[in-house]
Formats: sequence, structure tokens, C-alpha cells
Amino acid sequence: MKSLLMKEFKLAASPLAYIFLVGALMTLLPGYPILMSAFFICFGVFHSFQNAREVNDVLYTALLPVKKSDFVKAKYAFTCIIQLCGFILCAALTAVRMTAFSAAAPYVSNALMNATPVFLAFVLLIFAAFNALFVGGFFKTAYKIGIPFLTFGIATLLLVALAETLPHLPGLSFLHDPAGEKLGAQFAALAAAVLVYALATVFACQKAKKRFERIDL
Repeated sequence: MKSLLMKEFKLAASPLAYIFLVGALMTLLPGYPILMSAFFICFGVFHSFQNAREVNDVLYTALLPVKKSDFVKAKYAFTCIIQLCGFILCAALTAVRMTAFSAAAPYVSNALMNATPVFLAFVLLIFAAFNALFVGGFFKTAYKIGIPFLTFGIATLLLVALAETLPHLPGLSFLHDPAGEKLGAQFAALAAAVLVYALATVFACQKAKKRFERIDL
């Protein structure tokens, strides 16, 4: 498993998986749907799957004396590590926005979602959708990536639309406060999102392992 994970980083990973981590900087943009930062982080991982497919990485790995289930776990581990790096960057920039920049005019007058713990919760939900819909969908065939990524893209748009709508509903305007109002409730939502991310990823990984075992490469 450890050797397969190292192979993911050294051979299968596309440079775009690391470059697109700068998408986390979108967290600082006012007047922009900042949840798209999570989409672009996942987009970098998508390019790693595409790169691996083009060089027949799946067939190469299947010929190695390793378990097919370990290959799936390595793919998920690589994906989660990249997502964790992106999440840490988003969280750090969210902290900056909620403290040093909380009174900045562009954020106070921002009509779109501000960076808060609820924003981070939605980042994790988008990551969970990627792990379940794209990575899980990839292992239906271990080759096709178009439909799984399209499905993930639609799910992302729905989550972004939901996140941007919630602060405008009665009683939920605190979700839009740049300084972070009702932080207890917001951090509770973030904790729930962490749980959803963990459960969705584990479940998707287990299902992907079963799917991959049935594929005749």
C-alpha cells in the first residue's frame, strides 16, 4: 500500500494536481462564488486520473504483485491527501478573512458567500461528492472519466447554489457575516460535514474496491 501511494505521487500524479491547489486562493476573492475553489482542487486530481489513464497506469499496476483493493485504496489516499492540503489552505485563508480582513469594505458589501466555517463545511461536501461520484464512478470501468466528472460537476453546481442561497433565507443571514456570527452553530455544521466527508469517502472506497475486483483487465 505504501509503495503504491508513493507511485501515485511520483509517477501517476499530474503536476496540475499540485498547481491547482492555488485555487484555494479564491477564498480571498470578494464578489465571486468562492466554493469553486474546491472544484478546482478536485479538477487537479481529475487530471491525475486522466494522466494515469493515458499511460495505462491501471494495467501496469494490475500486472504488479499487489492486491487490486490496495490500488483503489492508494488512489483514494492520494485524492484525500491533496484534498486535505487544499482544505488546510482554505481554512487558513478563511481565518485571515474572518479576523484581519473582516471589516474590509469588499467583504462587508459582498453579495456572495463569505468565508466562514459553513463555507469550509461546503468545501468538504464538494470533496465528498468528488470521492463518491468521480473516483467511485471511475472504478466502474477503471477507464472512463467523462461521465463521472460530469456527474460531479453537476453535484458541485447544486451545492454551490445551495450554499449561496442559504444566507438569504429567513434566520440564516448570520451565515453571510464576514466576522462569523453564531460560530457555535457554524462549527457544528463544519463538524457534521467532516463526518459526512469521512463516511462518504470510506463507503465509496469500499464500493470501488468491489467494483474494481469484478473488472477483467
